[in-house]
Amino acid sequence: MDRNASEGIAAANTAAGPRPVLGLREAVALIVGVVIGAGIFKAPAIVAGLSGSAEGMFGMWLLGGLVSLAGALCYAELATSCAHPGGDYHFLRRAYGRTVAFLFGWARFSVITTGSIALLAFVFGDYMQQAWPLPGLPAGWGPAAYAAAIIALLSLVNLCGLRSGAAAQSWLTLAEIAGLLLIAGAALLFTGPGPAQAAPAIDSSVSFGMAMVFVLLTYGGWNEAAYISAEVRDGPRNMVRALTLSILIITTLYLLVTWACWKTLGMSGMAASETLAADVMRKTLGSGGEKAMSLLVAISALTSINATMIVGARSGYAMGCDWQRLRRLGHWNFERGTPAAAMLVQGVAALLLVALGTAFGSGFKAMVEFTAPVFWLFFLLAGLSLFVLRRREPGLARPYKVPLFPLLPLLFCATCAWMLYSSLSYVTSQTLGGLNAAWIGVAVLAVGLLLLPWMRARPDPDT
Repeated sequence: MDRNASEGIAAANTAAGPRPVLGLREAVALIVGVVIGAGIFKAPAIVAGLSGSAEGMFGMWLLGGLVSLAGALCYAELATSCAHPGGDYHFLRRAYGRTVAFLFGWARFSVITTGSIALLAFVFGDYMQQAWPLPGLPAGWGPAAYAAAIIALLSLVNLCGLRSGAAAQSWLTLAEIAGLLLIAGAALLFTGPGPAQAAPAIDSSVSFGMAMVFVLLTYGGWNEAAYISAEVRDGPRNMVRALTLSILIITTLYLLVTWACWKTLGMSGMAASETLAADVMRKTLGSGGEKAMSLLVAISALTSINATMIVGARSGYAMGCDWQRLRRLGHWNFERGTPAAAMLVQGVAALLLVALGTAFGSGFKAMVEFTAPVFWLFFLLAGLSLFVLRRREPGLARPYKVPLFPLLPLLFCATCAWMLYSSLSYVTSQTLGGLNAAWIGVAVLAVGLLLLPWMRARPDPDT
């Protein structure tokens, strides 16, 4: 590790860096908000189609929660022993050095985080355009206008400070949870016994693995809690509690939503549904329920956008502290408690991606999705960093140690390796613009490698 760079990070964080201002409630709201996105409104239909029985379907969702809990406990050790706004970037840097960390930070900032913000903004825009169409715009521009407006608005909210961003997150998460409970309540109160339908015929040799891919993707995002580890009050205790409580809440909500869909539509009805949650609400509450579902999807997109903005800007800030070329990103507004420069650049980059998405449509969505192998590669390396740091830094204070070591970390790393393999298998079977989609992830990392010599060069003091 570069000692001077390490000292630069430490100085930046102690002099004018993050302060512990978030409570347990705000931390839980952020984690739940990042995880629960539009996926829960689509994934249950896919999982039902790949399940041989209702018991198997519910078992997969429960297993997804248990695997996520195992991973969260691993991250709890990393986040409490290496609390830092860089999150995964910081873990990778300590375990493998600046090059690996930079490639991760580059992929995260260029596509993974900003691309997710743009895609979620389009989801919001699609549903808002259906409910309240914007007049006087060319065809297809309405969702883009909504997407750009919400990115600008939430960027401004978060530029005002962490407290305003966290307050918005708490209210949005409460609204999202209330909406999911509404789906379960409607199924309980307004439907009789579930439809007597046989489970769809499946190939059991491949169905379990493919179904778990979609289950674990729907659970994805809890690791983002690491980016607020330096800003949570009583961090060593509350980070563990926040991660554990969030996974329990998310698992419960996912099981309730899946149960509501199964009770209302049955297994075959779920598998055949293109708009699963909307079909449930229409069948239980009529056309008004369908409109309520559109509003819920829009709120879920807002919740995830806001949470992703909060954690995404912190990885940009960590890179700014670490690399002289990016030093302007390393500015922390101490009064407002936010990485103002990184937040602003992130918002501008997301707006540019909205413009790109408007121009290329589904091709842009595919481009972001096809970088999944890059995400799982670094996620696997972050899991392995737990073993590396235990060996390399045995004297490091660890307020919390993952239980059942090394079994739980091995389970988590094996899951990441399997998801990496599954995402690679999917991507290599796809094409985009006549090229194999696997090259998209390679291109993202290749650009990062090309940038490294420029990043390592000492910049002119006047630049």
